[in-house]
Amino acid sequence: MRIFLDDERTTPEGWIRAYWPDEVIALQNAGGVTELGLDHGLGDDTRGTGYDVIAWIEEAVAIRNFHLPKISVHSANASAREKILAGVRSIGTFAKRFL
Repeated sequence: MRIFLDDERTTPEGWIRAYWPDEVIALQNAGGVTELGLDHGLGDDTRGTGYDVIAWIEEAVAIRNFHLPKISVHSANASAREKILAGVRSIGTFAKRFL
């Protein structure tokens, strides 16, 4: 399953649309997520950002040996994009310790 988290862009064909981090997290908990496309700003930071998904994945990898999906970032916010990508790199390094 491929999940596209965004508040404005058109969902690519073959992807499931999510508007909020809690939706993405619920789908990941259900299993079968192979790829994530993340935006950062989703229109209401009180409901979360794309980085919240990364923080959840980091914890899930550390605590539950969660399988890391392929992650891409399509945020137009350069600093937020780099923050998410830094999180992805950190998770990847951490996950390799358990292989």
